[in-house]
Amino acid sequence: MFDDRVARPSAGLAVRCTRALLSPWSRLALLVLVLAAAATTVLLLEPQRLLSDGWPHRLSGGAAVVLFGVAYGLCTAAFVPRPLLNLAAGAIFGSQAGLPSALAGTVLGAGISFGLGRVLGQDALRPLLRGRWLKAADGQLSRHGFRSMMAIRLFPGVPFAAANYCAAVSRMGWLPFLLATGLGSVPNTAAYVVAGSRAASPTSPVFLIAMAFIALSGLGAAAVAWRKRHRLSEPPGAAGRQAAEAEADARPTATACAGPPAAASAGPAVSAPAGPPASDRTA
Repeated sequence: MFDDRVARPSAGLAVRCTRALLSPWSRLALLVLVLAAAATTVLLLEPQRLLSDGWPHRLSGGAAVVLFGVAYGLCTAAFVPRPLLNLAAGAIFGSQAGLPSALAGTVLGAGISFGLGRVLGQDALRPLLRGRWLKAADGQLSRHGFRSMMAIRLFPGVPFAAANYCAAVSRMGWLPFLLATGLGSVPNTAAYVVAGSRAASPTSPVFLIAMAFIALSGLGAAAVAWRKRHRLSEPPGAAGRQAAEAEADARPTATACAGPPAAASAGPAVSAPAGPPASDRTA
């Protein structure tokens, strides 16, 4: 009996502690700690030195390409800018080996960020989506996940890490997110890798074409962002009111084209002449 009384309070305390540790806000705090530790590690290791010092000479061949892809994914999850890593991939391995490594690292880093945000942050952050812009972005990502993420990757106006965690908080699926990331990242990743591989000859046509493509994609991203901002700046219901007004304006035009009603086109009805009064007939 005494042992049972001691065991029950300890079991209840363990359950309460487990619930507190697995609560949405506790998981969000853990996510913040993990990201802060990753960012601190990146600042200490300084991965940008790959551009100046190059890849270690003792690592070469396919193993080096695979290892670089894994390091690429971890670095992107820790907020290292992808353009820097893409340039490093081209400068170290060339365009043929650097592009597959960079794309694999892109998908890996996006998957790590998406998983962390989905498991540790979604439950705590979804109730905070109250602003009009936040709701619109969440609805777009949730309903049209593949198309929206493809546009984000093709026109790099949104930072890579921010897009990953926004998609994780939404209701987008894993497969559309990873497929759109892999396919949509090909053009810009290829341009940066080619530019990195030809950085030693900045006046070569290949380098100039790659840089021109990067500039054009940036302009396209600015145009798309301006268009989306213009749509979101409209007050709620404005699009519906404009559609209703256009439909109301179209009704008189359709009526005029259809012509007058059949009864009116037949002209006024002609009544038969009335007969003589009853007194005249009697007479």
